[in-house]
Amino acid sequence: MNTLKLIKVLGVGLVAVSISLSCSNNAGKYEASSERILLQETGETADLNAFQLEKPDIIENKKATREKDVVDIHTKIIRNANCKIKVERVEEATKQAKQLASKYNGYVSDERFTNTNYSKENRFTIRVPQDKFDLVLDSICKLAEFVDYKNITTVDVSEEYVDITSRLKTKLKVKERYEEILRNKAKTVEDLLKTEDKLRQIQEEIESAKGRLNYLSNRVAYSTIQLDVYETVVPITEPQEYTPGFLSKAQKGLSFGWSIIENLTLVLFYIWPFILLIGFVVVYYKWFRKTNSKKQSK
Repeated sequence: MNTLKLIKVLGVGLVAVSISLSCSNNAGKYEASSERILLQETGETADLNAFQLEKPDIIENKKATREKDVVDIHTKIIRNANCKIKVERVEEATKQAKQLASKYNGYVSDERFTNTNYSKENRFTIRVPQDKFDLVLDSICKLAEFVDYKNITTVDVSEEYVDITSRLKTKLKVKERYEEILRNKAKTVEDLLKTEDKLRQIQEEIESAKGRLNYLSNRVAYSTIQLDVYETVVPITEPQEYTPGFLSKAQKGLSFGWSIIENLTLVLFYIWPFILLIGFVVVYYKWFRKTNSKKQSK
């Protein structure tokens, strides 16, 4: 009798345990399904949440794939150089440096030439492909009589590049989800406006990330060489006293005579009332004398 009771108790316990496990599995599936739907509605990424529900072998495969993607991105290094050299002739050295840049698919981005009584200097910037950076820089230094200085700096932007690329991929996925919501799930005008505003914000962030990536790619692909080329010039001795020649004196005399004529003409314009008054007095005086002489003759 006791044995039968024990068997019944064990049977009831096994049934209860199986029911409990079934309910927990169903609840977990329901929670995962609800979580995915909620994340899809809001446009958030569900990678981390879904990651916990997958099998260990799938997780390892995804980790390996992601690590491979990171390794496949080459190291992004920006290289810059500042160099100042003394040459025999600035014009010739500048010409040869430009030819070197053009030969290796580079270009000159800006140029500033200075000429004084003691020196000539030309400062310009050369952009060359990164793999030709050392070759072009060494070739330019060979043009020098003397190298004042040569500084090379490198900036590793690999981490920033990978970070922006990853963020950009995420934002593109979120944009696709919001576009899906806008097409199929936004029913009211308020929902449409909110979704469109969110799409506009995401699009601005995407354009900003693309612009930064393009800038970094250009800086990495083309290295910069800031070059100062100069030559010393023997100063010309200036005469202590300057003696003008005949032509200079004649030109100065003509200029002075013309200024006198010009000033006299202007004076006449200023005193024309007095000239008119004097003319009137002279005419009246002549008329008065003429009248008195006629009276006396009678």
